[in-house]
Amino acid sequence: MSRKHQTLGEFIIENQSSFKYTSGELSRLINSIRLAAKVVNYEVNKAGLVDVLGAAGESNIQGEEQQKLDVYANEKFIQTLVNRNIVCGIASEEEEDFISINSSDKNHQNKYVVLIDPLDGSSNIDVNVSVGTIFSIYRRVTPLGSPVQIEDFLQKGIEQVAAGYIIYGTSTMLVYTTGDGVNGFTLSPAIGTFYLSHPQIKFPREGIIYSVNEGNYVHFPQGIKNYIKYCQMEEGNRPYTSRYIGSLVSDFHRNMIKGGIYLYPTSTKNPQGKLRLLYECNPMAFLAEQAEGKASDGSCRIMDILPTQLHQRVPFVCGSISMVEKAESFVRASKSS
Repeated sequence: MSRKHQTLGEFIIENQSSFKYTSGELSRLINSIRLAAKVVNYEVNKAGLVDVLGAAGESNIQGEEQQKLDVYANEKFIQTLVNRNIVCGIASEEEEDFISINSSDKNHQNKYVVLIDPLDGSSNIDVNVSVGTIFSIYRRVTPLGSPVQIEDFLQKGIEQVAAGYIIYGTSTMLVYTTGDGVNGFTLSPAIGTFYLSHPQIKFPREGIIYSVNEGNYVHFPQGIKNYIKYCQMEEGNRPYTSRYIGSLVSDFHRNMIKGGIYLYPTSTKNPQGKLRLLYECNPMAFLAEQAEGKASDGSCRIMDILPTQLHQRVPFVCGSISMVEKAESFVRASKSS
């Protein structure tokens, strides 16, 4: 039985039998992510004291300007996972293509691939606002011992065996699921250990917070505009409170704890949406559903979408189940009118 204040390592060992696969490899993989998170957390906490702030002077595959900490976090997570010989492939939001590991070793029997957004919301780091790391884990579908292929990464979200995020904020937390609920662990800076602080996190069914970049309002589809107006109307427990940080991890974490909805819809500026299905939406959708919330693209379940590209973008509506369903109803009504 999990108990508050047990360490992440103790929790993993105690709950290993609840994993879908119990070879121990998944446990070691989550431990590797924990180690990389501690290294990145140390660097994030030095921001402002050493030269890790600002742009790196390069763009990532999406054409977005990379921050120095984007590059650092990407290197550290990849380095940790590769050095510990724990996965057969990695895909990162910061890399154009996936990385095949030990592809020439016929005895290489690692089963898992990791998809990662190394530093979500990194543009906020210069102003000391919370940022995070998002990760998603799948079992490969191609034969063991062979080089990983693109189909190992282009799997529906329902095939995830684990997903989670690390939030580097007023305290550093690692929140994850292996399909048996969502648990949060807070890092003790004094001894460098994660302790269970938020067992079995659940979205409140009803919420009073809506999170959306209202600066893009004029570019949103009519159904989303109508839902935002609904959120602002004075009726019942409305108007809702508007809270938007601009870091998916931070906005999601707050809404999961307090109850709310996060929206990043399509727009005339981003016709396909802006968030990445594999690195952001699928892992957050898995967490949301395991925490009794809901995630969709406005009409369809996120985790039922079959990816066609590593860096595919989709619209994203996620949060307390009643709020997401109400937003979906406005989208449907707009399409039928």
